[in-house]
Amino acid sequence: MGVNAGKDILALRQAIEDHNYRYYVLDAPSITDAEYDQLYQALKKLEAAHPELITPDSPTQRVGGAALKLFGEVKHGFPMLSLDNAFTEEDLEDFDQRVRDRLHARHVIEYTCEPKLDGLAVNLHYEHGRLVQAATRGDGLTGEDVTENIRTIAMVPLQLRGTHFPAILDVRGEVFMSKKGFAQLNQTAEQKGDKTFANPRNAAAGSLRQLDSKITATRPLEIYCYGLGLVEGFSGPDTHMAWLNQLKEWGLRVNPFIEIAEGPKACLAYYERMSKARDKLPYEIDGVVYKVNSLSLQDKLGFVSKAPRWAIAHKFPAEEVYTVIEAVEFQVGRTGAITPVARLKPVYVHGVTVSNATLHNMDEVKRKDIHVGDTVIVRRAGDVIPEVVGVIAERRPRDAKKIHLPKHCPVCQSDIELIPGEAIARCTGGLVCSAQQKEAIKHFSSRRAMDIEGLGDKLSDQLVEAGLLASVADIYTLNKHELMSLPRMGEKSAQNLLDEIDKSRHTTLPRFLYALGIREVGEATAKALATHFKTLEALQAATFETLQHVQDVGPVVAEHVVHFFHEAHNRAVIAKLLKAKVHWDAMPETGKQPLLGQTFVLTGTLTTLTRDEAKAKLEALGAKVAGSVSAKTHCVVAGAEAGSKLAKAEALGVKVMDEEAFLTLLKNS
Repeated sequence: MGVNAGKDILALRQAIEDHNYRYYVLDAPSITDAEYDQLYQALKKLEAAHPELITPDSPTQRVGGAALKLFGEVKHGFPMLSLDNAFTEEDLEDFDQRVRDRLHARHVIEYTCEPKLDGLAVNLHYEHGRLVQAATRGDGLTGEDVTENIRTIAMVPLQLRGTHFPAILDVRGEVFMSKKGFAQLNQTAEQKGDKTFANPRNAAAGSLRQLDSKITATRPLEIYCYGLGLVEGFSGPDTHMAWLNQLKEWGLRVNPFIEIAEGPKACLAYYERMSKARDKLPYEIDGVVYKVNSLSLQDKLGFVSKAPRWAIAHKFPAEEVYTVIEAVEFQVGRTGAITPVARLKPVYVHGVTVSNATLHNMDEVKRKDIHVGDTVIVRRAGDVIPEVVGVIAERRPRDAKKIHLPKHCPVCQSDIELIPGEAIARCTGGLVCSAQQKEAIKHFSSRRAMDIEGLGDKLSDQLVEAGLLASVADIYTLNKHELMSLPRMGEKSAQNLLDEIDKSRHTTLPRFLYALGIREVGEATAKALATHFKTLEALQAATFETLQHVQDVGPVVAEHVVHFFHEAHNRAVIAKLLKAKVHWDAMPETGKQPLLGQTFVLTGTLTTLTRDEAKAKLEALGAKVAGSVSAKTHCVVAGAEAGSKLAKAEALGVKVMDEEAFLTLLKNS
């Protein structure tokens, strides 16, 4: 290994990364494209001569690696939340009023105003400045591992600039495709006779979710970073805007149109400026986002459901047209949601011919008084999903028909459940409905459910599409011959999967209940039900009233459990699973629970226990283990390199104990 070669390689890498920073982050390139290409080729030539000097964070390692069979799951360190929407000036003023009321503030609130890009949200996970993982938003808690694909995007730094970084830094960003890149991609596809994409968002999402990262590397993907997730081992700025500037210094690309605004009137002025500039921007936006700039105020405001109280998306109005509803059909979503869909007389809306539009749910149908035969106003909400805005009542024909929710699922004929007070009706045949079977199988086999390693998303889809799985019970009837008939499934892989399936037959009652996918029954609720009723038979026989005797089970969860076990199709699948020798040990008698009613938060690294082990021990003592710190938290257990959660606990005056004190607590309890 030549010393000079090593120095030359390091110098070239540094020069290339510096030029990337100037080009993508500062938007101030200092060399031509041709000169940049010369530097890149020189680095490639040197690394080819000295392959032992190639490192994963080299600029040459962005071309993509071997194709994956499926994406792995990534649990976000901090949830990737969605945003509530504002559509009018009044909505914006109401949001600002809610913020000030909750803060008891008389002063004007300072907000950051940001363009709302129409792309795909991702989380970039850095450890000590190096990119180690990237994931999609997914359901907000768990996303797909797209690390290899993200690495192909040149404007994503593989190593942050500078020397002082957090031990852990989760950066939130939006991957998108510019209007020009989208047009070029579709033009190339047309020339090859390939299928074209409907819009830039679909193109970006499809490109990022390629199993072959070499394909992703050919797509013109871009990214803007807009926020943070989990941060540990770093005392950062106290405002959102200051953090964005810090991200920019580290080499992460931040949108140049982000501004500070004092109060709702200034926010509205920003909204109107961006609305006028929208068509001239090189990428699609569908609105703007306002965020309370102060991080301490964000903490005080907190969250509601899956959205922060300190941010809102102000959507641009969509183009609206008139047309006629010719029929209404009911579709079943992958989670069993029953959605009424209007079949429309085709109409041209915002560049697209629309023949279908969502009616959302029966509450919306009743509120808008929609009938089959009505002339309606249609718009593309958020410029993507067509929806019926309202009815032109004076044009209603005499033979217009009311819309009624069916009693049975249009796919599997199971009962449809509509809980009083809820807007969404759902099919109760979660274990048998073909519209839900892929989702049911993926959930059933997931790590925290039956833990069937190897039976991931792609293989589940293949098995369903090949007609080999109609319900989760069919997993236990699979044989080697059937598995080997699938693409890329050899004898060894088939046998490995069968071994995992066989191993999963011995489980626990809480895991089994969680695996069934009963609505609102997560891991904690499944464990509470199993602990209370001890046997599956007792739970199946439980009434609406007796279910509410279980800790943390209210009327909504009780209703879902009753409906689930009342459905004959579900009971038949459970019987098949038991016949297939799925079994578990008897539930132990509940011991003393001295921590009952207390909430703990774990942060940092424990040397004697894993996070899961520590969580299990706390739950066995009756404690609830949460993922974030609040004023209601009883205690934070802080291991090595504890970060933002520890800082927040100290700021709120929440009790903190180190690992030694935690082990003493467990021993004495």
